[in-house]
Amino acid sequence: MSAPVVFIDGDQGTTGLQIHERLRNRTDITLSTLPAAERKDARRRAEAINACDIAILCLPDAAARDAVEAIVNPAVRVIDASSAHRIQPGWTYGFPEVTPGQATRIANAHRVSNPGCYPTGAIGLLRPLLQAGFIPDSYPVSIHAVSGYSGRGRAGVEEHEGKDAVNTSSFQVYGLGLAHKHTPEIQTHAGLAQRPLFIPAYGSYRQGIVLTVPLDLRLLASGVNGATLHACLARHYEDAAHVHVLPHHESEALTHLDPQALNGTNDMRLSVSSNAEHGQVLLSAVFDNLGKGASGAAVQNLDLMLARD
Repeated sequence: MSAPVVFIDGDQGTTGLQIHERLRNRTDITLSTLPAAERKDARRRAEAINACDIAILCLPDAAARDAVEAIVNPAVRVIDASSAHRIQPGWTYGFPEVTPGQATRIANAHRVSNPGCYPTGAIGLLRPLLQAGFIPDSYPVSIHAVSGYSGRGRAGVEEHEGKDAVNTSSFQVYGLGLAHKHTPEIQTHAGLAQRPLFIPAYGSYRQGIVLTVPLDLRLLASGVNGATLHACLARHYEDAAHVHVLPHHESEALTHLDPQALNGTNDMRLSVSSNAEHGQVLLSAVFDNLGKGASGAAVQNLDLMLARD
């Protein structure tokens, strides 16, 4: 039996390059890409995507929609790394650990939408706690996250690492219009009844995310505290290979969070810090925006889909 053909459409961006790097030495698949001269040729792209077994789309949203529309071969399966289909009906959300059975659903799916980088952390923290009833779906959630500049794609890398890189800002908060495209994804897949407040930022380092969600215990059910929330997350992820909950005593002893701690991996580390005197809890997630936040997650989903085959 021949190896499944995996076509990467858009392998020159930050996510596509990382996926290619993770897959290029694999012998269980045949990796397919287009030469530079053919990447903007709609006919050749359509031929390539219809000739593969699994297509990984690393494209802008509009181009990703066009690529899906070009598929006429019913056997072609898709992993879309763009945000075009993350809340669209008919697409399986590619976060294997988010709910029981999600990995199986991904394995059997024809259309998988890779989660966004920031939503991976926010949903990873919030979804289990909402499902368990410890956080009401009406809670006024605020999310703060800082990503490495590679989160901006090639433009961010070029600005900081290119030959003309000078006087780049050490820290930039953005999305001040409170309309970031990841917010509906977070609301939908976390199970929130109302739109969360999401404040993203970029730091002057290449990759890695630290994301935090503050909670006021006065707005939660009576008796819920940091230990309760930590125990819920620990139970939810106890068998997960790539999402780890820091032990409670280590979480409470934290004095800082390093966004680069898990760079180069497909892992995410969650922690729960609390102050009983003030009735406040801080949920946090650390992971690589190019790993569990993008290319690593795509390869994890690919492996699930290949295992089905």
